[in-house]
Amino acid sequence: MLIVSYDISDDKLRGKFAKFLMSYAIRLQYSVYEIKNSERILSIITTEIEHRFQKDFSGADSIIIFNTKEKDQIRYGNAKHQNADLLIL
Repeated sequence: MLIVSYDISDDKLRGKFAKFLMSYAIRLQYSVYEIKNSERILSIITTEIEHRFQKDFSGADSIIIFNTKEKDQIRYGNAKHQNADLLIL
């Protein structure tokens, strides 16, 4: 699983970046997204960041992508239900 966190000062650029991430991810918080782990998706995201967004970042902007394993996570509240299997009878 990937966690993407960003801090982008320009409102328009931040909106475009958030919309881009929402096509691949689930929003956990305002600027934090969860993406089910896939090397192909990670490649798409990093390529898009480098070719489409990076040129517009200011010196204060940042994006961090964390690659985590499900077994290394501890979840509380609503987050603990996101990985639960759904059984419909």
